[in-house]
Amino acid sequence: MTRRTDRILIVEDERSMNEILRILLESEGYEVTSAMDGEEGIEFLEKEIFDLMITDIKMPGVDGFEVLRKARELSPDTLVIMITAYGTTENAIEAMKLGAYDYIHKPFKIDEIRIVVNKALEKRRLRKELEILREEIRTTYRLENIIGRSPGMQELLNTIPKIAQSSLNVLITGESGSGKELVARAIHNLSPRSEREFVAINCATLPEGLLESEMFGYMKGAFTGADQNKEGLFEIADGGSIFLDEIAEMPYALQAKLLRVIETGTFRRLGGTTDIKVDVRVIAATNKDLKEALKTGGFREDLYYRLNVIPVHIPPLRERKEDIPLLVEHFLKKLDAGRIRFAPETMRTLVNYRWGGNVRELENVIERIVLLSEKELILPEDLPPELQEVTFRKGRLPELTEGGVDLDEILEEIEKGYIKRALEITSGVKTEAAKLLNLSFRSFRHRLYKYGIGAEERDREPVETGGEGNP
Repeated sequence: MTRRTDRILIVEDERSMNEILRILLESEGYEVTSAMDGEEGIEFLEKEIFDLMITDIKMPGVDGFEVLRKARELSPDTLVIMITAYGTTENAIEAMKLGAYDYIHKPFKIDEIRIVVNKALEKRRLRKELEILREEIRTTYRLENIIGRSPGMQELLNTIPKIAQSSLNVLITGESGSGKELVARAIHNLSPRSEREFVAINCATLPEGLLESEMFGYMKGAFTGADQNKEGLFEIADGGSIFLDEIAEMPYALQAKLLRVIETGTFRRLGGTTDIKVDVRVIAATNKDLKEALKTGGFREDLYYRLNVIPVHIPPLRERKEDIPLLVEHFLKKLDAGRIRFAPETMRTLVNYRWGGNVRELENVIERIVLLSEKELILPEDLPPELQEVTFRKGRLPELTEGGVDLDEILEEIEKGYIKRALEITSGVKTEAAKLLNLSFRSFRHRLYKYGIGAEERDREPVETGGEGNP
């Protein structure tokens, strides 16, 4: 479908031909500007930006070749189609050397111009979309998008630029959801290989035969359904990097073929007889202990040492709790949800949660809150159920690490959790809730005031008289 924002410049000194081209292209939905000679065409190029230019070659004064040169100088992204009634091989070669997209002889059919123009603009759009995609990838996987101020993350951030400058293989370890691919892409994007491809494959998601064909490609007839030759990911990544995620899941037989590629830089496609030479940096990742796999015979020792040239470990989120507020802020910014704030007690709940799914789980929780919440201030009760009582449920107390904990905060959260639970059990009847907690009503009420729980119902409770319960 044609985009009406596509702008075309026609440079043609023959008035009838100029008019025919203008009417044709406007009927296709393009925005058309026409110039009657080369000098006027250059004036338009100096003032405006065009997606495509169609120019005659033979014109009085400034000819089409000079207009083409000026277009390449002023607007390199503008595609140029040359047309002429005096077509020669020399002219065609000269036009292509100067950067023309295509060359058409007069007389031409209307459909011929239409097809060439549509193809040219489609190519330009695809090229622009690819540039945008590549820039988005570079932006997403820049080093500054790896968030953390904890000692472990600071060490990682300081190490990545040094690792990136070498071509040695890297083995990234860390739990699922900790950001192993993010680190792998950052290493690639900061390396001299950044202009070449970064390709990723998850070794755990494909059966052995399919994984091998994806990695190394195949020749026509190599197996049933192989009706044409296919490049493998190692060919596509030539000069760049390949990321082998969940490397521990790679079948043992395939490990030997991977080892050969690493050692010799060559491989053969399935069904092929010719060695293909490549220069690829291998970045592997796993959430398992490969040393244990070596002991059980599930992983080749020689491959392990070829991959583990530069080991990189990403600490789990529960070991870097000080990074959680930074990550929350980062995700809110990423989601364009700056209006949302987390109350201090809510943030403490997020910090104290164990995050078995690591950064990925935290991001999913923040996305869910942004999507479903209509409030700007997020309270603990607005969190998913599994997080709301994290601080007092059995076995869910925050872990004591070298970074320490705030014991007073923890005890307060435990107390608040039990008070809220007691009120739930007693359907909000405070005198009964106090009995469940073996507290006097006066002591219970003091805690309600202290924590701001049930403030709207303070005047609904019967007043006790006498003794400690006397207000």
